[in-house]
Amino acid sequence: MKIEPKLTYNVDELEAASAYKLTTSLVVPRPIGWIGTRSEAGISNLAPYSFFNIVAAYPPTFVVAPAVTGRRDTLNNIEATGQFTVNIVTESTVEAMNQSSGSFPADVSEFDECGLTQVAAETIDAPMVGEAITNFECTATQLVPVGTGMLVIGVASRIHVAERVVGDNYHIAQQEVHAVGRHAGGMYSTTSSTLFNLDRPE
Repeated sequence: MKIEPKLTYNVDELEAASAYKLTTSLVVPRPIGWIGTRSEAGISNLAPYSFFNIVAAYPPTFVVAPAVTGRRDTLNNIEATGQFTVNIVTESTVEAMNQSSGSFPADVSEFDECGLTQVAAETIDAPMVGEAITNFECTATQLVPVGTGMLVIGVASRIHVAERVVGDNYHIAQQEVHAVGRHAGGMYSTTSSTLFNLDRPE
């Protein structure tokens, strides 16, 4: 290993767009939460977020941070209903995910526009992506303003997983998941092509 020469940037002197470019290009790959919500008017919404992750194993707890400026339907719907689904993006659904990131009117469902199957959740009133390899039914427990975003903390009540990837003792066949991660701009990567194993030290 070697110490690399580095450029240093003072965040206070950066414009927001520059800070965004630096951080989203360097913190990679980022998992994508494909978030399903329903409006109070009953319109189903679906949008991808790479400011997303799991932060606790039990109960399974997720965070997603939609932007507050130029806010989209996802945040409005979560604020109104407190419910959302997390759908994991894979190679087979990545094109539809990209299409769902477009600007659709609030009265238009991305499920319909992107040719996706809407599946009803069991414990909440929010839609799941039928084609996704896994879905989590979540209830928002906290909404915390953070910078230009709203940090939504949600706890899962149901986990749905494709049978073909589940082995004994809840082990998931990682090589069969083919999850997609976000990089900078329009760049993505898959987990299946870069898997390797390291034994943890005792």
